[in-house]
Amino acid sequence: MLLRQLAIALPALAMGSPAFADFIGARFGAGMWDHDPSGHIRYQTTNSSHNADLKNDLNLEDDKEGYFYALVEHPVPLIPNIKVMQTNLTSSGSGTINSTFDYGGTTFSQSQPITSELVLDHTDVTLYWQLLDNVVSFDFGLTAKMVDAEATLTSGSDTVNNSFDGIVPMGYLGVGVTPWPGLEFRVEGNALDIGDSSLTDVTARVSYTTSYLLGIEAGYRSLEMELDDLDDVYANMKFDGPFLGVYLDF
Repeated sequence: MLLRQLAIALPALAMGSPAFADFIGARFGAGMWDHDPSGHIRYQTTNSSHNADLKNDLNLEDDKEGYFYALVEHPVPLIPNIKVMQTNLTSSGSGTINSTFDYGGTTFSQSQPITSELVLDHTDVTLYWQLLDNVVSFDFGLTAKMVDAEATLTSGSDTVNNSFDGIVPMGYLGVGVTPWPGLEFRVEGNALDIGDSSLTDVTARVSYTTSYLLGIEAGYRSLEMELDDLDDVYANMKFDGPFLGVYLDF
């Protein structure tokens, strides 16, 4: 809802008021991420021998899903800029189990058929400051990653469903290089490492903004999540792959 309101309100303000356009810059983008899952997950057991492999046991497949973002930048030094990004992330699959494991008190046996779905939708709200904004740009700040996750495993008459969600505070860094007007190479990422749990979300992209405000971007994104007893979930998962998108830059 916030992203939709920003996407409607800010372009209208920017085009309707010259003073506002000189003061505020905004970008609104959307695209498709082709993510491939790997790693393992277990639920309500500390025994690592019951790890369910995302590929070999749960048979999760890669998928293509959308992302949407809006960002607003301004020249006031002490007030942070803001970026809001929504990412849909669902992997599902069906096949046979490679090795026996326990998930939520239910035993899933080797060679049994299984249908699985893992949802890790998340929204990132980033507040950041720009130390450099020329040929080389450098940003730093904080991100609140709001995760809404759910896993469902079904084999025969047995179905286990569990969900885990929360807000993860993360550090943010972004570095970009603009060798020619409109063309930018950029790497940015969020990271958190607490105890035996960690979360990293890194993106490398190249973008080109035309003289008509329209731009195109492409790159590679990697999301890695290591969980140690988050709502009884233990996991070491990775989702990575290329993406392609377009944006309007005001």
